[in-house]
Amino acid sequence: MKSNCARAEAICNLTLRTETAFPHTLSRRFNRSVMLSGKRIADVGYKLFSGSMMLLTVYGGYLCVLRAQRFMQRQKQLELAAQTESAASETIKD
Repeated sequence: MKSNCARAEAICNLTLRTETAFPHTLSRRFNRSVMLSGKRIADVGYKLFSGSMMLLTVYGGYLCVLRAQRFMQRQKQLELAAQTESAASETIKD
């Protein structure tokens, strides 16, 4: 048991000595963890932005289809009105 504690203490001391001798290794570890969380935030932001753009595209397509449908319906109503008007004027002429 004593040897395990001594071994763990020696590893800890060795780690501390290398970090003080090479401080860039400590900062690299810190930056790596920060980069991962920053990357995750960026990924989530990108996915949210992409999702909202897809929803806007679908909604724009829906509005376009509705407008086209109303246009076609209005055209049919105008054609029917013109036909009934011409039929009525023909009967008046007769």
